Amino acid sequence: QVQLEESGGGSVQAGGSLRLSCAASGRTFDFYSMGWFRQVPGKEREFVAAIFGGFVNTRYADSVKGRFTISRDNAQDTVYLQMNSLKPEDTAVYYCAASRFFAIQNQTRNAYWGRGIQVTVSS
Repeated sequence: QVQLEESGGGSVQAGGSLRLSCAASGRTFDFYSMGWFRQVPGKEREFVAAIFGGFVNTRYADSVKGRFTISRDNAQDTVYLQMNSLKPEDTAVYYCAASRFFAIQNQTRNAYWGRGIQVTVSS
C-alpha cells in the first residue's frame, strides 16, 4: 500500500513563496518518477513538475519554469515543490503523484495520488 501526503499549502500574496512537501510511505523503493499536478474548478488537472530516472532528471510546465523547483530527499522519501514568484494564476489544488513505470509527466496510468492541498495566491 502506498500513501502520498501533501503539506505546506496555504495562502500567500503575489510574488511570495511556498514550499509543498509530499511524504511517501509504503512500498516506495521502486518508484520511477514523482511529480506535482494542479487543478482548478472546472478545468482538467494539469502537469506542473516531475522528477524521474533515478530522481536526477526534472521537467516543468512552461508556465512555472524558472519559478518552481522540484526536488527529492531520498532518505526521507519526500518530494518538494519550491514555488517562488507566485502569481494569482497559480491558485489551485496541488496533487502529488508517483509512478512505478512511467515518467509521470507523460503517463499517469496506474499512478498513485495524494489527496491534494490548496494553494491560494492573492493579488
